[in-house]
Amino acid sequence: MAWLPAGGGLGGASGDLAVAGFLGDAYLWVKALHILAVIAWMAAFLYLPRLFVYHCQATPGSPQSETFKVMERRLLRGIMNPAMMVAWAAGLALMVNVEAWSEGWFHVKAAAVVVLTGLHVLAARWRRDFAADANRHSERFYRVMNEVPALLLVVIVVMVVVRPF
Repeated sequence: MAWLPAGGGLGGASGDLAVAGFLGDAYLWVKALHILAVIAWMAAFLYLPRLFVYHCQATPGSPQSETFKVMERRLLRGIMNPAMMVAWAAGLALMVNVEAWSEGWFHVKAAAVVVLTGLHVLAARWRRDFAADANRHSERFYRVMNEVPALLLVVIVVMVVVRPF
């Protein structure tokens, strides 16, 4: 994929770069949107399992437990789900634009994103279990699960930035 100076001269008036492809001048905007969506998704993803840890400590049906149910539902539905959808949509557009599927690093990144998405689905199930006062996991389980998105994020960032293969 050829990188071209935006706006003519060396780096254009703003010094930004644009990439050729179907996104054209929108490439950097889509990339910015993707980064913002991933940040929102990960921030929520690192918080939701922590809420589950605290929810485990609350007595089912207690005012504290009911408050956690509201917080978890709002976090998942109001931030995590929309952020994940935007991250996926923008990411797929970027993937097609730069033909990333032909590079080895992208396959590792894509696998990590698929695992992260699967974990997202599991977190939604755990939230439903809490909402029904039917949690089946321990506080320790959620403490461990709180670390998994961070590890996947490390893999994803290293693949995108370093591109080791």
